[in-house]
Amino acid sequence: LGPIRQPIPPTNASQPNCVPIPSSATRREERRSFAGRRHVAAVALLRPTPRRPSPSPPPTPPPPRGLLRPRLARGRPVRVRRPGPPHRRAAGGLGAVLAAAGPAPLRLRALPPHHALAHPPLQRGLPLHRHLLPPLPPISTPARTPGLAPPPPSSDLESHVLFSDGRLVAAAGAHVSALADMPPGHARDRAAAAIAASARFSHRDIFYDFNAVGASDVAVVHVPEGAKMAGDPVHIMFAYSGSDGASSLMMSNPRVLVIAEKGAEVAIVEEHFGVGEEDGGCYWANPVVDIIVEEGARVVHSYVQRQSSAAAHTKWTTVQQNTSSKYEFVEVSTGARLNRHNLHIQQLGPETETDLSTFHLTSQNKQIHDLHSRLILDHPRGFSRQLHKLIACGTGNGIFDGNIQVNRYAQQTDAGQQTKCLLLSPKAVVNVKPNLQIIADDVKCTHGAAISGELDPNELFYFQARGVDANTATDALLFSFGAQVINRIPFKAIEKKALAQLKELLAVSRQNN
Repeated sequence: LGPIRQPIPPTNASQPNCVPIPSSATRREERRSFAGRRHVAAVALLRPTPRRPSPSPPPTPPPPRGLLRPRLARGRPVRVRRPGPPHRRAAGGLGAVLAAAGPAPLRLRALPPHHALAHPPLQRGLPLHRHLLPPLPPISTPARTPGLAPPPPSSDLESHVLFSDGRLVAAAGAHVSALADMPPGHARDRAAAAIAASARFSHRDIFYDFNAVGASDVAVVHVPEGAKMAGDPVHIMFAYSGSDGASSLMMSNPRVLVIAEKGAEVAIVEEHFGVGEEDGGCYWANPVVDIIVEEGARVVHSYVQRQSSAAAHTKWTTVQQNTSSKYEFVEVSTGARLNRHNLHIQQLGPETETDLSTFHLTSQNKQIHDLHSRLILDHPRGFSRQLHKLIACGTGNGIFDGNIQVNRYAQQTDAGQQTKCLLLSPKAVVNVKPNLQIIADDVKCTHGAAISGELDPNELFYFQARGVDANTATDALLFSFGAQVINRIPFKAIEKKALAQLKELLAVSRQNN
C-alpha cells in the first residue's frame, strides 16, 4: 500500500523556516489560463507606480480597455496647437491665402490647415499617413476680378445665384440675396445664427474648414414662413475656370445657406461646371451648401456636377430637418478628375422624411468619384430612402460609403438603402460600403448592394429577340440605368441637359474601351 502520508499541520508564517500553505483563493489564481495571466500581467504593468507627491498632479495612465482597441488607434497622438487669432493663423502657407476673406463667424472658428492632423482619418475616409497623399502644386485663390472671368451662361429662371471662381457675382429673386446685403431684421438674424451654428459643426473635415476660411461671402436663400416656391425654383450656378499650364492650383470656396421656415416649400437647382478654354482647365472647387428645413417645410434639391476633366471637386452638403419636414435630393455627377461629396443629413424631429437619389459616372481613365453619406435618425416615425447608382468605365474608380444611424429613440423608423454598380472594364474598381447601424428595437430597415461586371443576358436577349443588335441594346440598357435617377429631377430643362450629356459620355467611353 506504500507509506502513509501524514497530514501536515498548519504552520504560522511568522515562524522561521516555515512555508505557508497556499489558500484556496491563491490556488484558483494559479489555475487561470495563460491568456488570463498575461492579461493580468499587462494590466499590472499599466498601473501607475507610487511616486512622491508633487505640486502638479501625475499624468493619468491609459485605461486597461486600451488593450482592446485596434492597433492603428493606439498610435502616438499628434500634438496640435490651439488655434490662435486669425492674423496669427494666417502667418504662412495656405492660411495666409485663405484667411484674407470670409465671413467673420466662419473665419474665427475655422481651424488652421495643419489642424487636419487632428481629424480622425479612420472616420473621414482619408489616407492614414501623409506620405500616401499625392503631391499637389501650390494652392492659390483666384486673383482676378469676377468681371474678367469668362461669363457663365445666364439663367432663364427669375430667382438665381451666380458664382464665378468662388465669388458671388449676382443674386436675384424675391428671397435670394448675399449675406452682406441683407437688411437688418428677422431674416438676417436667422442667417447669422445658422452660420454661427455651422461653425460648430462637429463632423467637419479639413475641406469644410478650408471653405469656412476662404469663403468671400455667403449666398442666402431665405424662404419665409408659409411661402410656396416649389414651382419657381432657385437656380444656383457655379462657374469655374483655370489653366492647365499654371504653376499653382486655383482654389474656389463658394458657400450657400438655404433656410426654409415653418411650412415653406422651395426647390433648388445646383449646377457646377467649367467655362473658358477646354471647359475650365485645371482648378479646385470646394463648395459648401448648408440647408435648414424647419417644421413642416419641404425642400427639393437637384444637384448636377459636370466639372472639367482635369478639375478637383470636393463638396459638403449639410441638411438639418425638423419635425414633419421633407427633403428630396437628386444628384448627377459625371465630371472632375477627382470628385468627393460629403452628404450629411440629420433628422431633428419625429415624422421626418428623407429621399436620396444619386448617380455617378466615371467615363475617363483614372477618374475617381466618391460619395460619403451619413443619415442620422434620432426621433420616432422617421422615413428615409436612399438609392445610389454607379457606372465605372476604363480605369475609373467609384466609391460609396453610406451610413444610416438609427439611434435609441428612433422607434418605428422605416429606412431603406440600396446601391447598384456596373463595371464596364476589367480595370475598373468599385468600393462599396453600405452601413446600417440600428440601436432601436422597433424599426423596419433594409439595405443591399449589387455589383455586376456585365449586363443581364435576359435583358439583352429581350432586345435582340425584337431585332435590335447587341451594341444598340447595350447602349439602351446603360442609358436606362442612369436615367432612372436623372428622371427624378423635377425640372425638364435640367433633366434634358443631363440626359444628353449622359448619352454623349457613354458613347465616348464605349469608343475608348
